[in-house]
Amino acid sequence: MVKAWLSAFRLRTLPLALASIAMGTFLAASFELMQPKIFLLSALTTIFLQILSNLANDYGDSIHGADSKDRKGPQRAVQSGKISSNAMFQAMVIFALLSLVSGVWLLYEAIDSWQTFGLFLALGILAIIASITYTAGSNPYGYMGLGDISVLIFFGWVAVLGTFYLHTQFINWWIILPATSCGLFATAVLNLNNIRDIESDKLAGKNSLPVRMGKDNAIKYHWFLLVAGILCAVIYVGFHFESASQFLFLIVLPLLFINGKAVYKKKEAAELDPYLKQMALTTLLFVITFGIGQII
Repeated sequence: MVKAWLSAFRLRTLPLALASIAMGTFLAASFELMQPKIFLLSALTTIFLQILSNLANDYGDSIHGADSKDRKGPQRAVQSGKISSNAMFQAMVIFALLSLVSGVWLLYEAIDSWQTFGLFLALGILAIIASITYTAGSNPYGYMGLGDISVLIFFGWVAVLGTFYLHTQFINWWIILPATSCGLFATAVLNLNNIRDIESDKLAGKNSLPVRMGKDNAIKYHWFLLVAGILCAVIYVGFHFESASQFLFLIVLPLLFINGKAVYKKKEAAELDPYLKQMALTTLLFVITFGIGQII
């Protein structure tokens, strides 16, 4: 049973979620305003939110039929019967509460103004709702093709800008460029996942962007996400250039090319699955090398 729950948590997705928190923290460190406690609490809250999202995705896709026998990706916990839908729902409630408690603790440590506290609390509650309603609920937005914009907003702009603010107590709007890089790369992971599941999603009525635009256009869209993500980082460094080390993140270019080529070349779902992990780890490597380049 423990193995089934760990599988349902989908721990391999955590590096992608933590990448955005790391980016905001690295950028705060470049202003010499990084606070270790804020980083740890931000990371903990993000881990709870990501696990909540994974559990809700397992639960929602099973309820709505996307996790059927026709699905080509890894078998899910509710779909396989290893975890009941009732137990999965209870776990979702637990992780929603953990996310809320951890988030409130984070805001208590970071923010003095009640107005700002309220604003961030509202964003946190929205993040919890977004995590649950992607595939769960009566009208899941993931089934309408809105998952990509949600990932860009929450994995990119909200996570990076929010983390940066919690460290520094101000917003530098240039930060939106590396925040967009994180959001676009996270969206690329989702797009790859949806390309892999395109046939089963069609049968289940899950109208992801690849289902809506077709596989060929989804592949072109994937390349756009990769190229635009790197360009945002290049533009940011170009306007804040001090040394060549700031371009250290360009070492991920071969890895992005490998990912894009795999999406173009691989035809079978099982062949695409390893590149989800590869893209998530590439995103984390991008963030680490970008961040190091800003602070050395």
